[in-house]
Amino acid sequence: MSKFDRRLPRMRVQPSAGGKPKRALGVQAALEWAFRVEKAQLELPPRQDAEEESRGFGLEYVLMQRTILGCKVDGGQYKMGSYTHPDAEVIAATVAGLPDSLGGIRMALRVTELARAGMTPDWMPGAVPRCVPVDIKRNRHGDRAVSVVVGTERTLISGKWRDVEVRACPVIFRPHPEQITSARRGYNDWWAALDWVRDGLVAGGMLREVEVAAVMPKAKPWGYRKQSKPVSPSL
Repeated sequence: MSKFDRRLPRMRVQPSAGGKPKRALGVQAALEWAFRVEKAQLELPPRQDAEEESRGFGLEYVLMQRTILGCKVDGGQYKMGSYTHPDAEVIAATVAGLPDSLGGIRMALRVTELARAGMTPDWMPGAVPRCVPVDIKRNRHGDRAVSVVVGTERTLISGKWRDVEVRACPVIFRPHPEQITSARRGYNDWWAALDWVRDGLVAGGMLREVEVAAVMPKAKPWGYRKQSKPVSPSL
């Protein structure tokens, strides 16, 4: 067992059909085990005809096609010179069957890449749009926002009318609110894909030594706030 595998969260276990206890993992941990530890390969189904409505491929279809091609569905394939656990193959086949409504092949690749890296999508935690100058000029006196001429005005100075420049400091919001929205939309899409994979693995019942538990990553981690200690009312 690798060092990484020992760090995977363990939960309640259930005995397998042969009496051997199953290892219970959340779907994210199961994906990381399959793609990062077992080095499972994502074998995507062939593209459908452009005129045909694509609905994705179910797990059973992918495994049946492997059987027709002579692949051993229940284990024994060698990938990159090493053995890949059959449960990892099933997990990879499930990811490959993600429907187009959840991102299809693009999302399957995204889920696989993140699992191999042991990462969660960056949803920009703590990001708050701030109004900052577009440009800063730095000299020995410090930093100063760069201003631009936006017009002229006539004003009375020392008894004489003069034209003076009206200057303003262009500002921008960083990070832009759309950047934050896009990052969190991407996290939501990833979460929905994991939820689909989890349901498919549980419904398929094809895992022999791994049990996919109900635990999921936080659906909207940016919505969680630590509750402050209540303040006692003054007497």
